[in-house]
Amino acid sequence: MARFDDDQRRALHEQNRRSWNAATEAHNSHKHDQAGFLKRGGCTLFADELELLGDVDGLDLVHLQCNCGQDSLSLARRGARVTGVDIADAPIAFARELAAETKLPATFHRADLFDWMATSDARFDVAFASYGTIGWLCDLDRWARGVRRVLRSGGRLVLLEFHPLVWSFAGSGALAEPYFLDGALDEAGVRDYVGVDLAPSGHLDGVQEFANPERSFGFQWTVAQILQSTVDAGLRIETVREYPYANGCRLFEDMTPLEGRRYGMPACAPAMPLMFGLVARA
Repeated sequence: MARFDDDQRRALHEQNRRSWNAATEAHNSHKHDQAGFLKRGGCTLFADELELLGDVDGLDLVHLQCNCGQDSLSLARRGARVTGVDIADAPIAFARELAAETKLPATFHRADLFDWMATSDARFDVAFASYGTIGWLCDLDRWARGVRRVLRSGGRLVLLEFHPLVWSFAGSGALAEPYFLDGALDEAGVRDYVGVDLAPSGHLDGVQEFANPERSFGFQWTVAQILQSTVDAGLRIETVREYPYANGCRLFEDMTPLEGRRYGMPACAPAMPLMFGLVARA
């Protein structure tokens, strides 16, 4: 597992912050009336993360890498006392505006997640992260230790992620990167990945042919590394799941549409895990 000192970590994460800031307007340009959708009782969460989370009513929940806060506010509507944390300025500003417009109670912090988890005095019943989160973090052990620190005794980490194996393949299905890969991947920048199925409030054409002027850095973590870092941090794993479909995202060309805005592998391709879930208790 690659090791980065604090200066290297900050430089990598700060570059990702700039790249996410640049992409946020394009992402939100495709989502119709997000505030109205939430005010009318809409929920941006899928059944799988809701099932892993269970009843959150009355619980203190921190949403790690919350992006623009749509999922955070969906959890607030379900009765959780929500705190969202994200490194990027533009998403957090949008999340605060969305919370004010919907009058859904949630608090949002703009901070590097590692710094925030190391210094926050707040403690939570649930730490939640989902869909494209840990691949932006340069130190998985530090992440897991931070999660353990902000959880109360008996609190839970709930993680639902795209399976790391999918990043080994390009959209065409051709091999792109090895599964076992150490170090930072210098990429072209956060792309405009928001399609029809990632806009449950309704899709707009929005920004076209977006080209991010800021590159980004990704990190490949295997399932074994994720589990081991969780265990090493002192969290007790209770649930591990793999899913043969992807929620709201066409990871490969010619994927099979399924009910509930899900996609399965193309009919001509062998089955493989497309997401995995984890629940671990402090």
